[in-house]
Amino acid sequence: MAASQANSNIGMSGKRKRKQASPNPPVPQIMKQGAFVPWLYLLPALAVMTFFIVYPMINTIGLSFMNSDGTASAATTCRDGQPCWGVFENYRYALTDEFNTSSPAALWKSFWSSSYGNTIKWIVVMVFGTVTVGLAFAVLADRVKYEALAKAVLFMPMAISFVGAGVIWKFVYDYGTSQTQIGLLNSIITSLGGRPVAWLSTIPINTFMIVIVGIWIWSGFCMTILAAALKSVPDEIIEAARVDGAAEWTVFWKIIVPIILPTITVVVTTMVINVLKLFDLVYVMTGGNFKTDVIANRMYTEMYKNFNVGRGTAVAVILVVAIIPFIYLNIKRFLEQEASR
Repeated sequence: MAASQANSNIGMSGKRKRKQASPNPPVPQIMKQGAFVPWLYLLPALAVMTFFIVYPMINTIGLSFMNSDGTASAATTCRDGQPCWGVFENYRYALTDEFNTSSPAALWKSFWSSSYGNTIKWIVVMVFGTVTVGLAFAVLADRVKYEALAKAVLFMPMAISFVGAGVIWKFVYDYGTSQTQIGLLNSIITSLGGRPVAWLSTIPINTFMIVIVGIWIWSGFCMTILAAALKSVPDEIIEAARVDGAAEWTVFWKIIVPIILPTITVVVTTMVINVLKLFDLVYVMTGGNFKTDVIANRMYTEMYKNFNVGRGTAVAVILVVAIIPFIYLNIKRFLEQEASR
C-alpha cells in the first residue's frame, strides 16, 4: 500500500515537472486574436501615411510627366530643333539645362556652378566638417570638468531655426559701403586694415561661407551622437593600450575610432540626407542667386517662382532618388545592429 502510494506520488510529481518544463506555455486569451486583428491596430497609422505620404508621392511622380500646369503630357513642351525626351522632357530639362555642353571645359565649369555641383560641394565639405568638428567636440567635452554644460553650449545652435540662423549669419557676412561696414566679419577685417569682401555674392567663396553656417548648426548634433558612442568604449581596452605605451593619438585612431566606426557611418549618412534636402539656409542668405543654388532650392524656384509644376516635380523626384540609397544604408545598419544584440 505504501509502495503504491509512493509510486503514485512520484507519478504526480513527474507530471507536474513535465507540465512546468513544457516548452510551449499556454498563450493568454488576449493574444489569440488571429492574423487580421493586428492590422486593425495599424489601420489608423497606415491611413495617415497613405494620405500624407503615399498619395502625394504617387501624385508627384505623375505630375513630373506633365506640362507646366499639369493639363497635358510633357512631350507637348518639346521644341523643334532641340533635344526632346518625350514624356521625360521635364527630366531632360532638370538634368541638363544648367550645363553648357559646347565643350568639355565649359561642361566641367558649368557643372560646378550648377545646383548639382553645389550640392556635391555641400556634401563633401559639410559632412566632413560636421563629423570632424563634432567628434573633436565629443572627445574634448568628455575630458572637461563641466561636461554637461559644455555640451549644452555646443548643442545650442541646433535650438535656433535654420531661418533664424541664416538671418543672423547674413548680418555677420553683410557687405556695406567702402566707408561703413555693419557686418561683423567685414568690420573686423577693415579695423585690421584689410578690405571688405562681399562674402555672399563673390563666386565661388559664397557657397563655402554658407556651408560654414551649416557646420556651425549641425556640429552639435554630431557631437551628441558621437559622445554617446564614446561612452560605450570599454575603459579597460584604453587603459591596457596606455599601459603598453601607446600614445593618445594612437589610442584614438587605432582603438577608439574603429570601435565607434558604425556610429560614425550612421552620422555620415544622416548628414548626407540632411544636406541633400537643404533649402532654408540658401533661400534666406542668397535666394539661390550668385550661383549658390542647390537641388531643393531649384525645385522651389521651378514650382513657385517659374510656376512650372512639371519641371519642379521632376527635380523633386530626382532629389528623392538621390536620397534613397542613403536611407537604405541607414536602415541596413540599424538592422545589423539589432541582429547583433
